[in-house]
Amino acid sequence: MARVVALYRHPIKGLTPERRDSLTVQSDGRVAGDRVLAFRFADAAEPEDRDGYDYWPKAKGLALQDFPALAALRTSYDDETRLIRIAYAGSVLVEAAIDGDGRRQLTDAVTDFVLATPEGRRLRRPGRLPLVLVGDGETSRFQDRPRGYVSVHGQGSVRELGEALGMSIDDRRFRSNVVIDDVAPWSELDWTGEVRIGELNFHAAGPIVRCLATHANPDTGVRDAKVLTTLTGALAQQEPTLGRLLLPGWPAADDHHPRGGGVIRVGDEVHAR
Repeated sequence: MARVVALYRHPIKGLTPERRDSLTVQSDGRVAGDRVLAFRFADAAEPEDRDGYDYWPKAKGLALQDFPALAALRTSYDDETRLIRIAYAGSVLVEAAIDGDGRRQLTDAVTDFVLATPEGRRLRRPGRLPLVLVGDGETSRFQDRPRGYVSVHGQGSVRELGEALGMSIDDRRFRSNVVIDDVAPWSELDWTGEVRIGELNFHAAGPIVRCLATHANPDTGVRDAKVLTTLTGALAQQEPTLGRLLLPGWPAADDHHPRGGGVIRVGDEVHAR
């Protein structure tokens, strides 16, 4: 029986995932506390409203696709105190709340870190500096897609990819919200209908076509795995795909399946078709 083996949210877009025992899925399909903050380029606009949903493409700010060294940062975010702690190589770079002065401290520390990396030249391109820390720390709004999705992949798929690469591959590379196991490799790509995780129902949406963010080692921030060409080469995919997007598909409201969102927990059973 397929089960949830890991859950993640990413409070700051492009930075460290937080491993959780449970995730709250909101009525809009987004995970509470996921992508609630982002470091925006100076000349980038605020998120666009597309059919009632916020849309935030990677090109508007810091993201692993162009700044892989971000993966080496260790960040934590306290929802209640709105305190962010960012460390690198065992030393704290900055710890501050997301108030006015704290935002400046956080932005200065991240700017200095990125400028000192091999990707620093990209940050110096016209219109990118100064960075701006955006978001209220509560509203999930800095996703790559207009609609609210939960992302999921199977550990079997990651293990098979690792075998093709000849190295161990960490699930964190793929920045999914939900990781499942005890399911055949790549079987999540065949889902076409309803997907039930614990007590929540979803509709299987599109497969996730991957980008260069997956090449970054989640511990070192170094691009050390040719994920994209391995998916399309050794694994013969037409596009480099791993994982699936799930749209909310809430059942009728009752005591067991309330309408308007719910909670996914590690250990929940997964049923799909």
